[in-house]
Amino acid sequence: MARFPSGFLIFTCAAALYAQAPAAPKPRAGLEADWDIAAVLQEISAHANRLSLFLDKFDAQEWVAKGASETYGEQLQSCKDQAKALAAGTKALAANPEKLSASLEVYFRIHSLETMLASVEEAIRRYQSPANAQALTILEAENDGNRDRLQGYIVNLAAAREQDLVVMDREAQRCRGVLTQAPPKTVRKK
Repeated sequence: MARFPSGFLIFTCAAALYAQAPAAPKPRAGLEADWDIAAVLQEISAHANRLSLFLDKFDAQEWVAKGASETYGEQLQSCKDQAKALAAGTKALAANPEKLSASLEVYFRIHSLETMLASVEEAIRRYQSPANAQALTILEAENDGNRDRLQGYIVNLAAAREQDLVVMDREAQRCRGVLTQAPPKTVRKK
């Protein structure tokens, strides 16, 4: 009775999967190429650096002296910290843009920073100068296109990862089925 060892079947399944893998990584349909999204991430990093430099011009203690809540000072400091962290995070992500968790972290940081900046803009408008608040609004808006592009990339990256999992699951089920099949009975001639 001839029987194939299970190691041989595993090797065969692995060889079949390897043969199906593309030779060179190609961008998937709907997913931007690494170098394209890396350029967007570099732009987001540069924007965060410009934003950080702009925010460094302001001192919340002057606002408090004019009657502002100390919360504005905490928010200003948080914005400065978030902008610096965003600059560093996007620069690191540009080296490996297909890392979904890091992409989400950058996107959430952008959203958090934008939310906090709205309050800081109000403080600047009331306790500093409307012109500076308007300049901050304009500077903040410069990143809108890049943020939207990153958001689309993250959605497409997540969809691609889900598709990868579906394919891996289907192949694993197929290989499991091959391994658990009873070997065919062979009839010996006398």
